[in-house]
Amino acid sequence: MDLLQKIKESAKLHNKKIVLPEGTEERTLQATEILLEEGIAQIILIGDPKEIMAEANRLGLKNMDKAIIVDPKNHDKMEAYAEILCELRKKKGMTMEQAMELTKDPLYLATLMIKAGDADGEVAGARNATGDVLRPAFQIVKTMPGISVVSGAFIMILKDKTFGDNGMLVFADCAVHPNPTASELAEIAVATAKTTKAIAQMEPRVAMLSFSTKGSAKHEMVDKVVEATRLAKEMAPEFQIDGEMQADAAIVEAIGAKKAPGSEVAGKANVLVFPTLEVGNISYKLVQRLAGAEAVGPVLQGMAAPINDLSRGCSVSDIVNLVAITANQAAGM
Repeated sequence: MDLLQKIKESAKLHNKKIVLPEGTEERTLQATEILLEEGIAQIILIGDPKEIMAEANRLGLKNMDKAIIVDPKNHDKMEAYAEILCELRKKKGMTMEQAMELTKDPLYLATLMIKAGDADGEVAGARNATGDVLRPAFQIVKTMPGISVVSGAFIMILKDKTFGDNGMLVFADCAVHPNPTASELAEIAVATAKTTKAIAQMEPRVAMLSFSTKGSAKHEMVDKVVEATRLAKEMAPEFQIDGEMQADAAIVEAIGAKKAPGSEVAGKANVLVFPTLEVGNISYKLVQRLAGAEAVGPVLQGMAAPINDLSRGCSVSDIVNLVAITANQAAGM
């Protein structure tokens, strides 16, 4: 059984409620059909019920009666959600009237449902830009206690099974934070270790990457990774985290043994934490294209509840996979 199938089977056991605020979007409805048919999660669709059902009928979908459909402009919790939002944003001067209006926005409504405990997670982005998806998430759900930065991880499934755990590695940050400080990089490392355990179902061995291995080069960029490694170990002593190290020292056992003798991680890393976003983003795309690896994600990390962002060019299967991942994140929180 491959990883994605394992993730789906695990999601079925958890039976989480995942809200899809783009409820009238074609691929979202097609994904909902699959998710409900396979029992991967309970699905809440936000949108005009008549429009959703008309589109479902046009597409020949048969399982929409199993979905929970919420009309953003007319539902019985509008005032309760508006009160939550008004309380959260009162220091910003938000009025009840403004809050009532925002609850009609599907992206705000979805995050308010999570905040109120009526949903366990959210997947959006097939129709909306990343900034629009994340704005209400930051305002309402916010980050996890002790975490100040959100990051994006990719699960990389390689054809060459000699790397990572049987060809599987997790890369971060490849999607969100351009140039993290040492403390932020430490938070990204810990969050990625947790993602690896909860979703990829691997015991994380985290390599903090640099162009130096254990002092082989001196530079302020190396110093940042050294400090981040120290902080990450303090934050999460239960995880194997080591650095600074070069990529080959992290993933090739013979090189790891030579450059970082005695390290529990060197040569055996299954989590690679990159020093900046540009390095992480370039690296995952090169591995994806040149090595023919499957890149699953990005999985957003650091939010107090699982909220994941799709590419607007996503496929139906991308939505199905990300809902299953989100359900597993929710179960691990």
